[in-house]
Amino acid sequence: MSVRSLRASVLAFVMGTAAVLGMAQPASAAGHNYVALGDSYSSGVGAGSYTSESGTCRRSTKSYPQLWAAANVPSSFTFAACSGATTTSVSSGQLGALNTSTTLVSVTAGGNDMGFADVMQACVLQSEATCVSRVNSAISLMNSSLPGKLDTMYNNIRSRAPKARVVVLGYPRFYKLSGSCIAGLTEVERGAINNASDVMNGVIAKRAANAGFTFSSVVDEFTGHELCSGDAWLHSVAIPVENSYHPKAVGQSSGYLPAFRTSV
Repeated sequence: MSVRSLRASVLAFVMGTAAVLGMAQPASAAGHNYVALGDSYSSGVGAGSYTSESGTCRRSTKSYPQLWAAANVPSSFTFAACSGATTTSVSSGQLGALNTSTTLVSVTAGGNDMGFADVMQACVLQSEATCVSRVNSAISLMNSSLPGKLDTMYNNIRSRAPKARVVVLGYPRFYKLSGSCIAGLTEVERGAINNASDVMNGVIAKRAANAGFTFSSVVDEFTGHELCSGDAWLHSVAIPVENSYHPKAVGQSSGYLPAFRTSV
């Protein structure tokens, strides 16, 4: 064999081996352009370790978007989620990060549109009857006004990121009924709150499907780790107060992250 032929054979072997091993180009070159949108359940409130630049948005390095980005090294990553966000504020304040090159979007939104914090405050501080009444009022809004709000937000996301895979994540059930809690809310109140979570997830799932998005429930991941389970991945009433009823760091890493990862 001539030297030229030998060199050609060696070069072909090396190039073929590199292709088989996935070494033909850096992994990030073919990665996602990922944008994380949404409310406190996406920003990571309750998980701690907030970035200084995020201020009151409280974007955590232990949130599922940050954990996914760290593990998968996307070509680009924009973390726009913000504590307190509603469907309207997501549309008005977070979608600037989207464009025709965006390939992956995650979003949680809807809870704040229904006055989530006020409902939980009423249940903690007021009577059982008041709690149930406030929960039922929120459910009424979920069935009447929330679908249109979600449709508007989803349409805005799609118009700005027409090529993106959009993963919409839901909310966990808060309580294990007949669980280990011996104080706090009554079983009636806990059951009403769980029912509201189920209704919320059902509305979100339907609107996401109608938009052509992927809905990923986190209920299965959090089952066995609700409040009153003895191994809660959620804060109960907490200090600082904004942590209350939000996932702990383990809820982000073992609850939300797997739900998102399996849907990408």
